[in-house]
Amino acid sequence: MKLEVSQEKLTRALNIVSRVASAKTELPILNNVLFRTDGSSLVLSATNLEVAVVDYISAKIDNPGTITVPAKLLTEFISNLPKSDVSLEVKGGHLHIQSGNYRSTINGIDSEEFPELPVIDEKKAVIFKISTSDFKESVAQVIASSSNDTTRPSLTGVYFNTFEGNLYLAATDGYRLSEKMFIKDVKSEIAAIIPTSSLQEVLRSINEDTEEIEVLFDENQVKFRLGEIEVTSKIIDGSFPDYRQLIPKKTDIELSLGKEEFLRVTKLAGLFALESGGSIVLEAIKKDGILSISSVASELGENHSNIETKVNADGKITLNSRFLVDGLNNLTEEETSFGFSGKLAPCVLKNKSSSDYVHIIMPLKS
Repeated sequence: MKLEVSQEKLTRALNIVSRVASAKTELPILNNVLFRTDGSSLVLSATNLEVAVVDYISAKIDNPGTITVPAKLLTEFISNLPKSDVSLEVKGGHLHIQSGNYRSTINGIDSEEFPELPVIDEKKAVIFKISTSDFKESVAQVIASSSNDTTRPSLTGVYFNTFEGNLYLAATDGYRLSEKMFIKDVKSEIAAIIPTSSLQEVLRSINEDTEEIEVLFDENQVKFRLGEIEVTSKIIDGSFPDYRQLIPKKTDIELSLGKEEFLRVTKLAGLFALESGGSIVLEAIKKDGILSISSVASELGENHSNIETKVNADGKITLNSRFLVDGLNNLTEEETSFGFSGKLAPCVLKNKSSSDYVHIIMPLKS
């Protein structure tokens, strides 16, 4: 293999693919990035056997070929070169690098030892397209609600599922639940749990030039195509909870609150709730027309704040302040709808004028 490539393009591609090269593995080859030529492109690939990332970059190819080299060493070396063309040449299992007065040789491993990268048959795949901005917003709104408890693998991902002709994203850790309408009016049926770690890799791989993301599903895996970058992930084998039955159709107490003020008083209450596991008390008082938010820390003191609002009934609920802050941060409108039905029923948080996103929080026992 012999080629020339821009240092800036190569650095960007290495930064993207090398993140999934795993140092914590018994297979040394997984520490490496696979280099191969494809027509007029240099193709960089890395995998940890759960997710694979591939990036195609234009290059001047003199001789085709392939090699794998240590991801961390190569990424740091290339990123420190001056911004000019880099010459790469493979000789006898070594990658020779030259850029101006800089020369280096890195020992490689035969590419035949590299795991076979996942392939999706696009003729049989279910394919969706969505704008990059909508993808980023939607995934960010639900991903924080997924669990990191590996004993319940089906909760460690985001559930892509179709319902009444629309595609939704949902995630839950058993204490909170987020659902977002992802794409309207879809014709294909999908029910797949995508690992949170894979979706985080997709978000990190998006660059400013990516206007649209293509999502391809088969029975066992999913591919996200972001221009010249492809992220392919296994689908989690398991059943996601029947979460829609947990979303109240109506709550006894309905409040309309300004998002920024609600967020501010929740954060202030949370400062005094650290020793109580983030526990804060929210009380709706109809005759005073307020939502009172309070917390007590025996060693630090106590905090009480009131938000003036129209209140249709009295009620009290105890919530985890961090879960409430996360939910509020994911709302996109200034006016927030907040509802609950007593001390043990789930509370509902959503935008005032739209219903495409809902955040459910289970109360704490007071």
